[in-house]
Amino acid sequence: MARRRVARPPAGRPVLLFDGDCGFCRLWVERWRAAAGGRLSLETSQSAGARFPEISPAEFARAVQLVEPDGEVHAGAAAVLRARALAMRRSWLLAAYRRVPGFAPAAETIYRIIASHRPFFSRLTRLFWGAEARRPTFALSTWLFLRLLGAVHLVAFVSYWIQLRGLVGPAGIQPAQSYFDALREPLGASRFWQLPTLCWWFGAGGFLHVLCGAGVVLALAAMAGVAPAASLALLWAAYLSLCAAGQVFWSFQWDALLLETTLLAVFLAPWSAWTWRARPDPPRLARWLLWWLLFRLMLLSGAAKLLSGDACWRDLTALSYHFETQPLPTWVGWYAHQAPAWAQQAACALMFAIELGGPFLLLLPRRARHAGAGLQIGFQALIALTGNYTFFNLLTATLCLLFLDDDFWRDWGRRLRVPSPKAAAGRADTRVRPCPRPVLVPAALTGFALTGLVTGLTLFPAAGRFGWLVAPVEAVAPLRSFNRYGLFAVMTRERPEIIIEGSDDGFTWLPYEFPAKPGNLQRRPGFVAPYQPRLDWQLWFAALDYPRREPWVTDLCVRLLQGSPDVTALFAANPFPARPPQRIRAVLYDYTFTDGPTRAATGRWWNRTPVDFYLPPFAAP
Repeated sequence: MARRRVARPPAGRPVLLFDGDCGFCRLWVERWRAAAGGRLSLETSQSAGARFPEISPAEFARAVQLVEPDGEVHAGAAAVLRARALAMRRSWLLAAYRRVPGFAPAAETIYRIIASHRPFFSRLTRLFWGAEARRPTFALSTWLFLRLLGAVHLVAFVSYWIQLRGLVGPAGIQPAQSYFDALREPLGASRFWQLPTLCWWFGAGGFLHVLCGAGVVLALAAMAGVAPAASLALLWAAYLSLCAAGQVFWSFQWDALLLETTLLAVFLAPWSAWTWRARPDPPRLARWLLWWLLFRLMLLSGAAKLLSGDACWRDLTALSYHFETQPLPTWVGWYAHQAPAWAQQAACALMFAIELGGPFLLLLPRRARHAGAGLQIGFQALIALTGNYTFFNLLTATLCLLFLDDDFWRDWGRRLRVPSPKAAAGRADTRVRPCPRPVLVPAALTGFALTGLVTGLTLFPAAGRFGWLVAPVEAVAPLRSFNRYGLFAVMTRERPEIIIEGSDDGFTWLPYEFPAKPGNLQRRPGFVAPYQPRLDWQLWFAALDYPRREPWVTDLCVRLLQGSPDVTALFAANPFPARPPQRIRAVLYDYTFTDGPTRAATGRWWNRTPVDFYLPPFAAP
């Protein structure tokens, strides 16, 4: 077909002519106008159509027209895709239109359908995008995200530092230096990759305190916007080193989530020395890496429950057990456990809707995306009210902020009558440098490829029989930064609790009370998050297993017999302050929540029934 041309082409740049009376056209043209700069002129056919008499009024009414500087005219989908490539510098759709068989006729058909129903699609645009459809920016959300990520690191490092001596110090439960010494020879040179940590060079004694102190300083630097990319990279290396030293006490999903989030945030953060006042829009590719992380986190959390085959998830009865059997419930969790069965089933169904359906809202246009982010933040708040999940809920909510664009903050600023974030963003230092594309692009492609494999292997476990799919995932597993997620895939239906008791005479036994996990039946379950008492948490796992598979519990009891002050500091109170007990034992009890009448009559939040010895009485070796 012969190409159409005009006798008097525009000088310098192409002109896109659209129907100025069409609300749908105006919405999308404004989006392109903001992005086009000087590369494309956008004018209404009513005002500029007379300059091109070769194009009839009927053609202007039927489709947009793009007139090139050489006089060539494109109409319909071809004009839209060519204008999109010029305005937004994204040419892959235009390339597909020109080269992929069948794409051009399909695109023209879609264009004709939209052009014939413009009022409907205009309403649809306003429903999903709002009053404007311009390309969103995420400057303020990124600024907030990076500061809150620094705050999460501050919590994590301080929490580690407080417990370090008792858990992995020289007189702790599992001394880190002994652990590394035992692995040095068997692992050989491969230890640097299989267990990556700076402790291989600097030891695991006083250097652990150096790492914690450095983590606190770097977290404050990240919060203040001091060299954010470098600060985050160093935080990642320090926390990875501490996780390796922490052994069983630092093997939780939120530790892995913090590492993955921090590594990806290195590419999102400005690569400049001082960025406190600067609020640049982040690289789109880096933002999508973190969007993909939250999408995977939530989707896999829901999918893991269904893929586990646990019947109580499928029949929606899991919450009848969860509030009572979760590691560290709160008093709000006690009340949630008292709710009628139908309410708990409804809540379980809503949970699946949020975890399985909610992530897809995050990928839709802005209003649906904002609703999805708000839904996830509300969900994390409900989880935090009923259980102590350390900094996990705060970190997940922080990731949700990245889905809120600058227009969202401006809208809320007007509603609350606070200074416009746009004005603050306008003061941003234009010299702030983003992550260089030669670094960002290969890093993003590697990240998407590896996490795509992890996601696929989680959703389709049968694919694990293909070794070539599993090998890359296993190769990067020591970095703890390309993770699969899914808490509580199998619901625990009972609550065994290990109560450690000491005695001087073998007849009178006094319990060691823990700061957060159930013990005293009349103590109200409290809030300790975002701090994580890691010994309390790990004992919850140990109670579900056999003692021979949790030898560290014996090590804990031995340290108590030795009177290690570092270990006794991990408890709420030491029943033997003067000298350590002569004998010690670990008793296994079955704990259940009381009901309303029982608590009103007795003041007890818990009932318990003795089951057996987890560790029978023994004396110091």
